[in-house]
Amino acid sequence: MKEEIIIAGFGGQGVLSMGKILAYSGVMQGMEVSWMPSYGPEMRGGTANVIVILSDESISSPIVHEFDTAIILNQQSLDKFEKAVKPGGLLIYDGNGITHHPTRKDINIYRVDATAEAVKMKSVKTFNMIVLGAYLKLKGVVEMENVLKGLKKSLPERHHHLIPMNEKAILRGGEIIQEISVVE
Repeated sequence: MKEEIIIAGFGGQGVLSMGKILAYSGVMQGMEVSWMPSYGPEMRGGTANVIVILSDESISSPIVHEFDTAIILNQQSLDKFEKAVKPGGLLIYDGNGITHHPTRKDINIYRVDATAEAVKMKSVKTFNMIVLGAYLKLKGVVEMENVLKGLKKSLPERHHHLIPMNEKAILRGGEIIQEISVVE
């Protein structure tokens, strides 16, 4: 098994954190892992993306140009990475701020309204965990117990009291994911 993932959005949306948690989760599960972040000098408000590779075998290179899964959190990232999803692959996106929705018919497209759900949950900082939960519902590449271990490993100890809230957000993301059918 090998899963090549791109997570992309604005800085401040938890893109790199989501990738780090996924990477730590893979490590906790005994997988080979690559985590390669990329962000502009602006950080908050600028674009950010991270490539995560989870594999049962050695990873020869962290450089990937086509992905099994794209997790997209803004329009610029959708415009850039929709075409980079392998045929038959998965694209998950948050609908907030998206004006030109995905159009490919050779990939599986899902929408998770994580921004709206985080507001409903009165916890906007769990936005990225809602998105992560949606991904994990569709592709259970790592087990929830390892995700929680990864979360604990990536959060500073002073924030460990937030783990139950993040777990709730992950579970909620799995409940609200919706498949999208592209029509001409």
